[in-house]
Amino acid sequence: MRIIARSTLIAYYTNNPDSRTALEEWFQKVRKAEWGCFADVKQTFGSVDSVGNQHYVFNIRGNNYRLVAVVKFAIRTVYIRFVGTHAEYDEIDVKNI
Repeated sequence: MRIIARSTLIAYYTNNPDSRTALEEWFQKVRKAEWGCFADVKQTFGSVDSVGNQHYVFNIRGNNYRLVAVVKFAIRTVYIRFVGTHAEYDEIDVKNI
């Protein structure tokens, strides 16, 4: 899968170093993935949730962080929309980011 934009991950883990390893592992798994549907995503990340409007929520580092991405299966592209803590996640409107 093509991932837009890795810079979002780097910016986040630069300020939150304890998230670095987990975010880089997520990036590597997604980059190597060949997802065609949500079931494929679920097979790679068992705890992923689909929240509608092509948005998916991934639990990162033992559920300490959340990553929201838009997945476009037809063009094999993942758009990172949000990385943050659960408290930060609770403050956003997931479907409109």
